[in-house]
Amino acid sequence: MTNQEKHSKKKKKKSLKRELIEWAVFLTVIGILWVTGWYKDLASGMQQMVLKTGFVQASAHKKEAQTTAPYNFQLRSLDGKLFNFNDLRGKTVFLNIWASWCPPCIAEMPDIHQLYKEVHSKHIKFVMLSLDDDPKKAARFIQRKGYSFPVYTQATALPPAYSSKTIPTTFVISPQGKIVVKHTGMAAYNTDKFKKLLMDVAQAKN
Repeated sequence: MTNQEKHSKKKKKKSLKRELIEWAVFLTVIGILWVTGWYKDLASGMQQMVLKTGFVQASAHKKEAQTTAPYNFQLRSLDGKLFNFNDLRGKTVFLNIWASWCPPCIAEMPDIHQLYKEVHSKHIKFVMLSLDDDPKKAARFIQRKGYSFPVYTQATALPPAYSSKTIPTTFVISPQGKIVVKHTGMAAYNTDKFKKLLMDVAQAKN
């Protein structure tokens, strides 16, 4: 074997070794992010940047074919109290279905929280419905983030009208008991157009 061949072989070994080290570091970082749960924060942070561009805004138009909104189910607050959804009849309801393990859900929450602080009232109610298997996970997440909107978990099964293969999913229910907005996937809701939609729905006469 010539010196040139030996040098080439040695160079290939070094390249392979460096590549293996790079992959090991990459997989270690991924493992750490997964085990600690930091991957959710990383992913949601990137998605929040997308929301801030204004390219992913919730529709500010009411559905033409409106579904009747069922009220016959119960929720449970994070402190364990039962809440009957039927108590919200006659109100405009912003219903968001989410989970603490869902990065897009986490990404849109700061925007929803700001919307809540600006428009919630005795006429406009917010229901943040967590699908977490363990309510304590949702409670820890909400406490860590400092959100003040009302958060619930399911106490009974959700009616089919609120079923969705995707989370987050958001519904706006009119005082007349109609689902006037359904949005699947993350979105920016704290916009002038969407706030006007909520106000218009809340002020609409029976």
